[in-house]
Amino acid sequence: MAIPVNEKSERIVVVGQGYVGLPLAMRAVEVGFDVVGLDVSESRVADLAAGRSYIEDVPDGQLRAALTSGHYVPTADYQDTAGFSVAVITVPTPLRDRSPDVSFIAEAGRQLSPHVTPGSLIVLESTTYPGTTEDLLRPVLEAGSGLAAGEDFLLAYSPERIDPGNTEWNLETTPKIVAGLDQRSLNAAAAFYGKITHQVVPVSTLRAAECTKLLENTYRHVNIALVNELAIFARELGVDIWEVIDAAATKPFGFMRFTPGPGVGGHCLPIDPAYLSWHVKQATGRNFRLVELACDVNEHMPDYVVQRVTLALNARQKPVRGSSILVVGLAYKKNSSDARESPATRVVELLGELGARVSAADALVNPRHLAGQAERVEITAPLLAETDAVLLLTSHDDVDYDLIQQSAPWVLDCCHRLRGANIEHL
Repeated sequence: MAIPVNEKSERIVVVGQGYVGLPLAMRAVEVGFDVVGLDVSESRVADLAAGRSYIEDVPDGQLRAALTSGHYVPTADYQDTAGFSVAVITVPTPLRDRSPDVSFIAEAGRQLSPHVTPGSLIVLESTTYPGTTEDLLRPVLEAGSGLAAGEDFLLAYSPERIDPGNTEWNLETTPKIVAGLDQRSLNAAAAFYGKITHQVVPVSTLRAAECTKLLENTYRHVNIALVNELAIFARELGVDIWEVIDAAATKPFGFMRFTPGPGVGGHCLPIDPAYLSWHVKQATGRNFRLVELACDVNEHMPDYVVQRVTLALNARQKPVRGSSILVVGLAYKKNSSDARESPATRVVELLGELGARVSAADALVNPRHLAGQAERVEITAPLLAETDAVLLLTSHDDVDYDLIQQSAPWVLDCCHRLRGANIEHL
């Protein structure tokens, strides 16, 4: 049965209720829209309907308030999207065999298309390669609706800029890029996001907006790869890379601070540059060499971390096989529960393949994340005393670092959080 529409409010559909879609749905409720939150995962919809949020940026209290107001309804049924004026697609765009998988976008468009009406606006927010909105999504919507984009309905692209756990720059305060198939589409998208965010930044074409998102994350990816590779060489050269970065960061111009780590994670950095590299290859026949080198460096940082552990254990006449190793921090970033594409997962896998007895401590990440690859534990002095090595991969603020520093026999600190004779830094 279709969800009733509040006649006094404009109906918005947000397809995908993950790290991008759920915050957008909550913000749309706050500014007065009726919101249908569509997600194909029935278990996720059940949790949302019960007021249980799995995203730290959306507290349970905010979700329950939205539900109680009657202006937010989660559903797994596309029939409930009928009557929308704006639909925003925020579905995943993973890599499959190093090629973009845009099947979720195509399916969302196919399911929405029967409910597209004259004057309605469809916005794609999913990160993707230039041309996706116009060349993939547009034909799907037109075929299913019998309407023409730009003439009957409006089509736009607005790249998501969600940074999970960032309390300063959120959906409301971060400038929002928008582009439209035509001027009417651009105007409609700018008007919609003008109610959601403080600043709207229009760009001339859909392809320019799609490419902007890829540039933002490729820029970060390349610079992280630079400091990651330099960290490897600096150790061999007898240079403290962290001191070098601190010193360079005192320059008030021409330098931006990036720090090394065990790899890159989240949806953006491991995936977006690969989208750009793939599209360049498809469109021009040439390789985007800098991006491909950066991907190679960052993808192999978990291997380097395991190599450092192996060397440290060897120095103490211990093999990796049978050694007790504690991994601290499973999320891809500090103070977040987001473990998508986290390098910690690969580190745990590699250590397991070498025969190590791996345990993991992270109070924020869902215990199901490792799927039995490591025992989940709480950090205690007896536990630390029995470990052969501790790997600090993510420096959440809820960890007792003094206890680790005092009780662990050896620590590889990939976050530059600890000091002491038993501490090595990445």
